[in-house]
Amino acid sequence: MDGLIYTAVSGMSDSMTRERVIASNMANAQTIGFKAETLYSTPMTLKGPSLEARAMSEAEVRGANMTGGTVSSTGRDLDIAAQGDSLIAVQANDGTEAYTRRGDLTVSPSGVLENGDGTPVIGSGGPITVPLDSKVKIGPDGAVLATNPDQPNMPPQTVDKIKLVSPAGSNVEKGLDGLFRVVGGGVLPTDDTATVQVGALEGSNVDPSEVMVQMIQSQRLFEIRTKLVATAKEVDQSGASLMRLTSS
Repeated sequence: MDGLIYTAVSGMSDSMTRERVIASNMANAQTIGFKAETLYSTPMTLKGPSLEARAMSEAEVRGANMTGGTVSSTGRDLDIAAQGDSLIAVQANDGTEAYTRRGDLTVSPSGVLENGDGTPVIGSGGPITVPLDSKVKIGPDGAVLATNPDQPNMPPQTVDKIKLVSPAGSNVEKGLDGLFRVVGGGVLPTDDTATVQVGALEGSNVDPSEVMVQMIQSQRLFEIRTKLVATAKEVDQSGASLMRLTSS
C-alpha cells in the first residue's frame, strides 16, 4: 500500500501544479504579448535496497511557448509588435534587465517610456526618458522619436533607441513576474537587425478552447488519483481485517 499511496499522492501534487499553470494561462488569454507557460512532468522512482515500489511524479514550470500571438493593428504611434523572435528589453522591479513581448507603450508623468505593466523600457543606457509634453513615436528599428509641440514643423529628434534582443542560442527562462531572463544572470546583446511593427500589438498566444480542455482533463485526472488513495485505504483495512481473523 505504501507504494500505491506515494504514487497517488505525488500524482495529485503533479495535477495541482498543472492546474495552477493552466489557470494562469487561462487568466492571461487576453494579456498583450503573453506567452503560455509550459509544464514539464518527470516520472521519478525512489530506489531502495530491495524493491523499487514508489513511483513518483515531479512537475515544474520550466519555460514558455514562444509561438507568436496574433498581431492586430491599432494605429497608435506608441504600440509596437516585435518581429520574429525578438524581445523588448525592460527594467524589472528588482532593477535587473529582463525581456518581454508586451509593446503597449506609454510615457509616464515623469517622462519614462514604459509598457502596459508599468515596466520601464530600456534603451542604449538604461530606462528611456523623453522630454515632457513632446509628441513621441517609435520607428521601425525601435528608435524613439520626439517632436517639440512648439516647433511642429521641425523634424522629430531621436531621443534613444529601444534595446531589441534575440534569445536565439541563449538559455532564457520565464519568471513569476512574466518577464524573461538569462538563466544564471547576465544580459542579452542588442540585435541591430531586429525590427518592430509600429501601430500594432501582439496578443496572447493562449488558445482559450485548448486551455479549457486541458483544465477539464487535469481535473478528471486529479479525481482519479484521489480515488486511488481511497482504494488503498480500503485494501489496507481489508488486509488488516483478514489478519485479525487469521490470528483469532
